[in-house]
Amino acid sequence: MQLFDIVIVGGGMVGGALACALAPLGLTIAVVEQHTPTPYQDDQPMDLRVSAISAASEQLLTEVGAWQHLIAMRTCPYRFLETWETEHSHLLFDSEDMSRDHLGHIIENRLIQLALWQQLATFDNVTMLAGQKITNIEPCSNGYALTVGEQQLSCHLLVGADGANSLVRQKANIGITAWDYRQHAMLINITTASEQQNITWQQFTQNGPRALLPLAGNKASLVWYDSPETIRRLSALPLAQLKQQIINEFPERLGQFEVDDRGSFPLTRRHAHDYYKDNVVLIGDAAHTINPLAGQGVNLGFKDVIKLSAQIREAHMQGKCWWHTDTLNAYQKARKPDNLLMQSAMDVFYLTFSNHHGPIKLLRNGALKLAGHSQWGKKQVMKYAMGL
Repeated sequence: MQLFDIVIVGGGMVGGALACALAPLGLTIAVVEQHTPTPYQDDQPMDLRVSAISAASEQLLTEVGAWQHLIAMRTCPYRFLETWETEHSHLLFDSEDMSRDHLGHIIENRLIQLALWQQLATFDNVTMLAGQKITNIEPCSNGYALTVGEQQLSCHLLVGADGANSLVRQKANIGITAWDYRQHAMLINITTASEQQNITWQQFTQNGPRALLPLAGNKASLVWYDSPETIRRLSALPLAQLKQQIINEFPERLGQFEVDDRGSFPLTRRHAHDYYKDNVVLIGDAAHTINPLAGQGVNLGFKDVIKLSAQIREAHMQGKCWWHTDTLNAYQKARKPDNLLMQSAMDVFYLTFSNHHGPIKLLRNGALKLAGHSQWGKKQVMKYAMGL
């Protein structure tokens, strides 16, 4: 039986970031991840799964040493964010209004994970258990015991960073409130005739938003929100026919393009009733998932990392039992209300723009137009979205 201070189940972006944040404390850490990410090569096609990384998340990745590895691969900073429903309701955000040269970056999820793993490899006190499956998790006298492949592990603190269908959450008997939205999302990677890497935009239509996320060079990711039936139909089309559907549905500003790849996923909302129990704590999607309309999913997870690592660091430096419920409760009190607020805000946004009644449509377009003329309001939205 190998004894660790912390076992993190889930070595993705959020779990990897937490391991990087805690490793300098000298704690013994094991990171268990069933899937090993494909190594990076310059000529690889763009991945479908990407994230909009906020300024606060960029700062975290810099502080834990991963950003240096990321910029050696590929990232795409953007300066502008634009949203609209009609031609008279455009709302444009510009990073220069915040005295910054970019609002955030669009980065492939796998590359963020790889950068974090590169940094973790520099720590002797971190053990990576990749490509192995957990067959058992149960409480023990030290905290929790796990069976990973043929290895037996135990730890004072078990961290669930294993996604929306968290095994850790299930084994800890932590309940969730959950429902599915009436939309699915299709991700479509394209090659454009010209580079569009300084702006991300989103247009609301009666069937759901149409969005563009810029990628490095003349690549981009389109996000098509629509009914599950429509997304299933689009997913079955040959790429040439899908291109024609995009031309019909997306703004003309997209210009000339070719479709490279596509994939889809349902939109769900989950929130854990508790973020912790004795010797176990949840972070990221294991604790909360959110409608991706505002691109805040992984950024909320990184906020979890910032707060939980700070609480553990403070208790550890004071010689306290950093895995005690006092530490975990402080983390929950800080993060649960903020995550719930963002979930609720996205729900209101989703419901408002899913309503096609004339008065509601007139009201929301008037609100967008009014917001476009309020520099103070726009700055407050940008400040929150950037995590500042």
